[in-house]
Amino acid sequence: MSGERFCMLIIGGYGTFGGRLARLLGDEPRLRLLVGGRSLEKADDFVADLRTPKDGAEGLGSNNLGAMVQAVRFDRDGDLTEQLTRMRPDLVVDASGPFQSFGKDAYKVAEACIDLSIDYADIADSTGFVAGIGGLDAAAKAKGTFALSGLSSLPALSFAAMDAMAPHFSRIESVAAGIAPSPHVKIGLNVVRAIATYAGKPVAVLRNGQPTSGRGLIDAMRVTVAPPGVKPLRSRKFLLVDAPDLKLLPQHLADLKSSFTGVGTEPQPLQHLLSLAARLVHLRLLPSLLPFSRLLQRASHAFAVGEHRGGMFVRVGGVDHAGRRLSCGWHLIAEGDDGPFIPVIAVDALVRRLLTGIRPENGARPAAGELQLADFEAAFQRFSITSGITMENQEAPLPLYQRILGSAWERLPPALAALHAGARVASGRARIERGGGLLARIVAGVIGFPPAGEDVPVTVRFAADGDREIWTRDFGGTVFRSWQAEAKGRDRNLLVEVFGPFRVLMALVPDGEKLRLVVRGWRFLRIPLPMFLAPGGDTYEEERDGRFHFHVEIGGRLTGLVVRYTGWLVVEE
Repeated sequence: MSGERFCMLIIGGYGTFGGRLARLLGDEPRLRLLVGGRSLEKADDFVADLRTPKDGAEGLGSNNLGAMVQAVRFDRDGDLTEQLTRMRPDLVVDASGPFQSFGKDAYKVAEACIDLSIDYADIADSTGFVAGIGGLDAAAKAKGTFALSGLSSLPALSFAAMDAMAPHFSRIESVAAGIAPSPHVKIGLNVVRAIATYAGKPVAVLRNGQPTSGRGLIDAMRVTVAPPGVKPLRSRKFLLVDAPDLKLLPQHLADLKSSFTGVGTEPQPLQHLLSLAARLVHLRLLPSLLPFSRLLQRASHAFAVGEHRGGMFVRVGGVDHAGRRLSCGWHLIAEGDDGPFIPVIAVDALVRRLLTGIRPENGARPAAGELQLADFEAAFQRFSITSGITMENQEAPLPLYQRILGSAWERLPPALAALHAGARVASGRARIERGGGLLARIVAGVIGFPPAGEDVPVTVRFAADGDREIWTRDFGGTVFRSWQAEAKGRDRNLLVEVFGPFRVLMALVPDGEKLRLVVRGWRFLRIPLPMFLAPGGDTYEEERDGRFHFHVEIGGRLTGLVVRYTGWLVVEE
C-alpha cells in the first residue's frame, strides 16, 4: 500500500457510475480516493460537492466523508505509464466506457497497470471486453497482480445470485437474467451508446443446447420482478441485450441449453418504440442506432413516468438432486435513487475485502463468480434494496403461500404459517359489514358475500385441487367459495384469487406481524381491467395473542365498500 492509506484511482470518477462509487466509498477513512478524468475542472467540482455538508441530507455522501479525496486529471489516451507512476495507486478502477468502443487498444489501461504491478478492476458490461481480459492472465500472474473485468450487475452480481441457487440443482439447463431500471434514473450517454451498438444486431445466445443468434433489443421475454415479501414491479417485457453472461455461462455450465439477458425499461410504450427502431437496423433500413444515442437519452429523460423503483432478476431452471424438474428465481427491487448504486456495489465489496487483507487470486479474468451473494447483501443493507430467492418444484410443490413467498416465508408469524402450511379446516368468529350502494349490492350478490352481522361464527375449509387451493367460507350458514393459485406467465410470483367471474392478482407482502395482500391487477372473465378501478381496501392477516386474525376489505371507486369482514381463526386438529 502507498503510505498509511490504501490509494485507489477511479477513472471516470465524476461520471455516472464512477461518481456513485466515490460516494459509496467516501465513508472509508482507510482510503485515499483519486477522482480522475480528462477534465480536472469537472473532477474538482465533483470533489468539492462531495466534501460539502448537505444540510438536512441523509444517506451516502451527505456528511460522512472519511476518505481522503483528491481530484486528478487522467487521460487514458495520454502517457499511462507516466500518469500511473506519478499517482502510485494500489488499485485502478475503470468506471468510464463505453467499453464496446475502446477499439484495438481496449486493454491498454489494464496492461499499463499490470506492467507497473498495480491491481486493476472495471465495471465493464461489454461481452467481448469482459471475456477477453483473460488474454492478460499470464502477465498478471507474473507480476503478482489481479485484473478483474465485469465487476458490475452483469456478470458479477448475476453470477453470485446463480451460485447461491446452484446447490439446489444437480443439473442447470437454463439461465435468464434481466435489469429493470427505474424510469426516473437519468441514464448516462455512455450507457445509451453501449446499448445502441448492438440494437438490431446479432447477439450470441443458446437455444435448445445449440449456439445461435438472437436479435438485440428485439427478442424478448416477459417477467414480473418480485422479491419474496415485497410489492413486485409491474410485469414487463425484457429486451435481449448483449451482456457478458451470454459468453461466460456456457463456460461455467456444461449442461446449459438456453440463455438470455435483457433490459426492461419503463414506460413500456417507449421501449416498444426502441424495439421498432432496432427492427429497422435488423432489416438494414438503418445502419445503426449509435448516431441517435443522444436523442434516445433525451427521450428516456423526457418520458420519465411510472414508479420510482428498479429491479433485477436471475432465473435458473434444471433438475434437482432427486431428478425432478426445478425452477428457481432470485429477484431484487431497489427503491427510489438507490438502484443506480447496484452496478458499483461489487467494486465496493472488493475494496472493503482488500482493506481487511482479503485479496483475489492473482491473474486476469472476468469477475463472474468472484464475489458471493452475501457480499452484495451486506452492502444492500445501506440502501432500500430487498432481494430474495423463490423456488418451485414442479413435481412436488410446496404449500401455495410458501411457494410464492419463497425465503420471506420464514418471516411469517407462527399462526399465519400454520394456517397456510396445509391446514384443512379453521374456525372462529367474524364481524361483517356490507356496502349500501346498488352496484356494491349487485357485486356482493354475484360473488355470494355474507350479509352484515356481529360475532358471526365462521368456518373456512381448504381443499387442494392440483396446484390451486379452494377456499370454502361459511359465515353463519352463508357459504361462498373462491380459489387461489400462483399466477402464471406475465403475472408470475403473484397470488391469484378467483371470485366467480372476477380474478384478482395480489402481492404477498410481510409487514412485521402482518401479511398484507396488495392488489396488482384484476380481470373480468379474463379480460384485463383498469387498475384505477381495481378493488381496493386494506387487506391483511396478522397474529395477535398467538391467534390468526384477518381483515378483508373489498371495494372500489365505482362501487364504494362492497364488504369488510374481520375476525379470527384457529386451525382445527
